[in-house]
Amino acid sequence: MSYTGPETEPPRRSPLRRPLTVALAALVPGALLGWGVYAAVGDEGTRADSAQASPAASGEHAPAGSASPDASPSPSPSGTPDASTAPSAHASPSASAPAATGPLKGKVVVIDPGHNPGNSRHTAEINRTVDIGTHRKECDTTGTSTNDGYAEAAFTLDVAHRLRALLEEQGVTVRLTHDGDRPFGPCVDERARIGNEAHADAALSIHADGSGSGNRGFHVILPGSVREGAADTRAIVAPSAELGERIAGNFVRVTGSAPANYLGGGTGLVTRTDLGGLNLSTVPKVFIECGNMRDATDASLLTSGSWRQKAAEGMSEGIVSFLRGS
Repeated sequence: MSYTGPETEPPRRSPLRRPLTVALAALVPGALLGWGVYAAVGDEGTRADSAQASPAASGEHAPAGSASPDASPSPSPSGTPDASTAPSAHASPSASAPAATGPLKGKVVVIDPGHNPGNSRHTAEINRTVDIGTHRKECDTTGTSTNDGYAEAAFTLDVAHRLRALLEEQGVTVRLTHDGDRPFGPCVDERARIGNEAHADAALSIHADGSGSGNRGFHVILPGSVREGAADTRAIVAPSAELGERIAGNFVRVTGSAPANYLGGGTGLVTRTDLGGLNLSTVPKVFIECGNMRDATDASLLTSGSWRQKAAEGMSEGIVSFLRGS
């Protein structure tokens, strides 16, 4: 995600943010130690294909210190990710059937898969601007891709499906902002509106970054306090920070991935006030950049079906912890 340019601003530390190690204390005392072991021995289940994150989260991000690609290319045969552990697709394109049973029955979660595989074919439509409260911004962006051509939009949909299946096992009603069922978008303002109209108990926008090689790790983006135009995040800042910390802590524990080494001060948490998907949300919401698609090491994780399953599990356990309040 880019932090430079005419319509972005440098990330700021949230006054509510605690260091990730503090957030992890109650969740996983040995998480970072476990990551060290993981990094030393490697992930035998990952592929060598490279994978990276989107430079435009929900049409709102670009790689840190690098330009966003003009489009997210479709995966080439050599860049096709391992889908061996992908869950079967649901019949409904954007909303799951209400869960019959489970400890979290009655809870609603909105999952926002960043970008859309069709965005690159609809550049005029996604380049039109929409009001995000603080200013106007592009409807959406194409997202980034790995050097081997695995598109961020394909990555986010795959992880969203895995996450949906896990949450539904807990009885959660899950809604997706899209499921590859529309030619482009939705725009960033509509993505926020879907969560608002669902009265979601939590919302998560899934992405992967497109920063420079050598920049590794994940980070969770929290909403800053905004009150301007149509945007007023004051009521969701605190619960969103709690949601983000729980997701980050569980993501470390389950995937073994470390917080980003290029932003967030090693906490894995970044606060922003220039993203429409957060500015216009009235429900607790965060973004997660799962890794850097332009770094070969991170890309090998992002293109691995087994690692994507772990990523979904980490997100799910963070969301479930938030919903339970424990």
